[in-house]
Amino acid sequence: MSFHSPLTALQVPETTAQAPGGLPLVIPGLTAETQWNIVLTLLVALTLLVVRRAVLGVIDRKVQDRTLRYRWSKATAYTAFALGLLIVVQVWFAAIRSFGTFLGLLSAGIAIALKDLVADLAGWIFILWRRPFDLGDRIQIGDHAGDVVDIRIFAFTVMEIGNWVAADQSTGRMIHLPNQSVFTQPLANYTASFPFLWNELPVLVTFESDWRRAKELLESIALEEVADTVEEAEHTLRRTSQRFLIHYRKLTPAVYTEVRDSGVNLTIRYLCHPRQRRGTAQALWERILDAFHGEDAIDFAYPTQRMYVNPLEGKREARAELPGSWGEPGDGSAG
Repeated sequence: MSFHSPLTALQVPETTAQAPGGLPLVIPGLTAETQWNIVLTLLVALTLLVVRRAVLGVIDRKVQDRTLRYRWSKATAYTAFALGLLIVVQVWFAAIRSFGTFLGLLSAGIAIALKDLVADLAGWIFILWRRPFDLGDRIQIGDHAGDVVDIRIFAFTVMEIGNWVAADQSTGRMIHLPNQSVFTQPLANYTASFPFLWNELPVLVTFESDWRRAKELLESIALEEVADTVEEAEHTLRRTSQRFLIHYRKLTPAVYTEVRDSGVNLTIRYLCHPRQRRGTAQALWERILDAFHGEDAIDFAYPTQRMYVNPLEGKREARAELPGSWGEPGDGSAG
């Protein structure tokens, strides 16, 4: 009586397969065709990687502009990916018996399990096609604002501005946002088409100040300070009006008057470049401080408390109705 080991039935004999190219491949459980397809796939990936590195090496030596080098890097990456995908599909196509069924199942699975990635891919196509923003643009999308520093297939990156930092200056943080945000969040572009912003600078003077003289000074300072910006904006507006219906009757600065609790508020409204808000405000304030310093009839206002005595400070009729002990100032009738 002979006994057989239970492992005998599980043993797989080692076979030597011949790949289509004539090379021997020894991988148990895989056919020669599958093994050869794996080798071709790896060769294609390696070749494309080497070619891309070589192209980027030439670009780094020949191109000094960082923006252009960045664009070359992105373009070669996308091209290599597209070529690799096309070649690999051709290599493995014969191994897929029912390609139509496979594509149907694949697309259904992608639609359900990877819907966010598909939406991000669609957003990337929309960004490249419609150009709501480009590299270097300053944008605000939803609650986030910053300068666009990178655009990829599934997300784009902005260098954050604002937040705890005043006057739209950089915080130093990088924010990565999914591309589908362009479909779901309001998008504002600071710099595209009409790269100027209206900024406002409130100047509060006391009620006793000569506010008309203060307004003249503010108008003169604003006109001198932003004259070049106004000229540039007028030229840009003529080009932009061909694409957008913009109703700006005048672009010169203006000063608006209103009354506040502590005095007369004079608000300077002027145009500036998006990245120069703080610089222009500082230049205006320094000139305003120098101009008001030489004006005895103009004083800055601030929250204060005061006692108002109507018989002494009110109108003549109010003083006449009260007892003579209050009398007219300077008539000697005060006790």
